[in-house]
Amino acid sequence: MSGLIAVIIIAAIVVILLFIFIGIYNGLVGLRNQVKNAWAQIDVQLKRRYDLIPNLVETVKGYMQHERQTLESVTNARNLAQSLSGAGVADRAKAEGELSGALSRLLAVVENYPDLKANQNFMALQEELTSTENKISFSRQYYNDEVLKYNNKTQMFPSNMVAGMTGFKAGEFFEVKNEVEREAVKVSFPGNPPAATGTK
Repeated sequence: MSGLIAVIIIAAIVVILLFIFIGIYNGLVGLRNQVKNAWAQIDVQLKRRYDLIPNLVETVKGYMQHERQTLESVTNARNLAQSLSGAGVADRAKAEGELSGALSRLLAVVENYPDLKANQNFMALQEELTSTENKISFSRQYYNDEVLKYNNKTQMFPSNMVAGMTGFKAGEFFEVKNEVEREAVKVSFPGNPPAATGTK
């Protein structure tokens, strides 16, 4: 009789451990999916920025005849960032930081062209770009918050054991490490102080 009780106790412990394992595993899956969803939101905003840049360059080109190098740097940075759309987080963060820096330099040069600043099409593009940059910034913050929660789960006991057994790996933060790449994209309108958005 005592042998049967021991078997029942062992079986009960195994069942409890199995339920704990399943609960932790499902929690990890949920957090990983939240990270993927947050990354998808960044991707949408980055693609929006890629679409805006050719129109912006085309609009300013007629006014900025002597700024060819500045315009080319924006176009090249945009093309590089777009070509890395399937790359890892670190590579994309670096490319997007370079693109933000190139845009900042372009918009700083625009300050020397009053006629361009007053152009209605340019002003509309500025407004769209500012809105997009803000959305990118918020999306990056949300993504990094989700990665932090996911990484905590994969590294803390006992969930780290389940993560190790089932192949869950730490997520990458969307970080800009080069100080030059931290330049904000500044957009100013006639009569208003500059508005700035940054990257995380």
